[in-house]
Amino acid sequence: LYLVGAMMIVGSIQDGTAGDPSTLYVKSLLDGVASIALASTFGVGVAFSALSVFVVQGSITLLSSKLLFLQSPEVLNAITATGGLLILGIGINLLELKTIRTGNLLPALAYAIVGALVF
Repeated sequence: LYLVGAMMIVGSIQDGTAGDPSTLYVKSLLDGVASIALASTFGVGVAFSALSVFVVQGSITLLSSKLLFLQSPEVLNAITATGGLLILGIGINLLELKTIRTGNLLPALAYAIVGALVF
């Protein structure tokens, strides 16, 4: 629930490359609401999931800040555009207009990076 999704990957990459954590802020708000609901059922153990979120998101952020090819404007634009479309899919899911499996679309981020580097 917390570690699978476009917002986690796109937000961490945006934070690491451009220093823009706004997507992670929105994700943390959504995760906070979900954790309140889960904590009422499963108890205090839900709070320990924050440790795994910190490790995974922090690792992606640090890795993306060190990879210099991710910081070129072409690659940043490709990641931002692709991530925006994935987040649009999340919004459509939240509004229950249609079910879009955004987790299955995550490889599009890798294709966007390769496409920006090649073309």
